Amino acid sequence: MIRNKFKSTEWSIIVCTIILITVGLFALYSASKSSDLEEFRKQVIWIIASIPVLIIIIKVDYNFLAKISIAFYIISIILLFAVLLTSAVNGATSWFSIGSVSIQPGEFAKIAVILFLASVMSKIPETETNKIINILKVLAVVLIPVFLIIMQPDYGTAVAYIFAMVAMLFVSGIDRKYIIVSILIIVILVPVLYFFVLPEHAKARIDVYLNPETDPRGAGYNIIQSKLAIGAGRLFGLGWRTRYTNTIRFFIS
Repeated sequence: MIRNKFKSTEWSIIVCTIILITVGLFALYSASKSSDLEEFRKQVIWIIASIPVLIIIIKVDYNFLAKISIAFYIISIILLFAVLLTSAVNGATSWFSIGSVSIQPGEFAKIAVILFLASVMSKIPETETNKIINILKVLAVVLIPVFLIIMQPDYGTAVAYIFAMVAMLFVSGIDRKYIIVSILIIVILVPVLYFFVLPEHAKARIDVYLNPETDPRGAGYNIIQSKLAIGAGRLFGLGWRTRYTNTIRFFIS
């Protein structure tokens, strides 16, 4: 049993994850050297804490996860609703604050929604994937948490849910006409949402992203400094533990 579990493990994913973690720690160590390695230590603690979780998840049968996915989904919806009752942080009610730790339920809900959505879609026969009733089921699963996340508001996380749903529908073999129609609707709605729905601070983020020079000492500061760092260090940076080695410095400062 253990041998079969060992053979069935996707080792390529684990190896790639270890490589990414290692590279990230090296970069973060270099970037946070001047700040007493505070961010580096936090990252190491989270990595160590996540190892038991990784082992447990590997050992759990995915069929069991599918069975309890609805419970995770319901809990996630409750948490997404409850977080709306908290105090706003930077204009958004997206976090639960527990002491010095902030938890964003929208991030954990991604896993629950994807698991439950996969469970729902797996029960739909391949020949009935394109039936309107089945598509509405899929939309309902995703749009409920998306609506609650937009209420926070956290548009970036909401868009991530939409992309996940579209990707899962695409690989499920949905008729391309639905995808084409959806793309056309999005293209039409984007300018409408920008001019008539998005609040001013959300518009400002988009404007600064497209043209960071409009607010070089405010919202555009990180983008401009990142470009300067990349321009100075090129592909391999300026060296280990040098002042401008990593663009990460500008995001954690």
